[in-house]
Amino acid sequence: MPAPAKLDLIPPELRAWLREALEARGFAEIVAVTEELNFRLQECGLEVSIGKTAVGRFSKALKDQREAFSIAETLLSDMDIAAEGELHKVLVQMIATSAVQMIRAVREEDGHLEPKDLMALGRMVKDLMASSGLREKLLADERERVAREAREALQTELAAKLEAGVARGSVNAEAARAAREIMGFA
Repeated sequence: MPAPAKLDLIPPELRAWLREALEARGFAEIVAVTEELNFRLQECGLEVSIGKTAVGRFSKALKDQREAFSIAETLLSDMDIAAEGELHKVLVQMIATSAVQMIRAVREEDGHLEPKDLMALGRMVKDLMASSGLREKLLADERERVAREAREALQTELAAKLEAGVARGSVNAEAARAAREIMGFA
């Protein structure tokens, strides 16, 4: 099993500081942020040094995550529930494709996937699928609401037509009452 990434070994508060520092600098100035991080690590008495490549990868992952959330937020804000459900299906397919590509890349390099990476990927798929199921339920509820409103509108229209027929004298009041009972809106 490969050694854990050095960034995984630093305290959570320093990882949070790193995230904030990178975001504040627009995910740039990797060298300066790396130097500040290593200085903070020394101040804490930790004998670990983080390289600029690791900070750069972390920065890219944060930037990609932020962009993905921004795109998803933009898409979802303009969509109806049916389109949201379709987007969830596409996202699950993209994650599955990415997982296969990641596994293939690791195998080609004779490497191993870390259990935490597999667990995170599995959790992401599970959460996305749960969210998709929720969207499907919302969509079904929305369809039911629309159908119910259409039924109610039709009943109102038919009741008005019966009343108009009674008022005109073309329908007997007793026949209209019987018709309302038969149609279920007496």
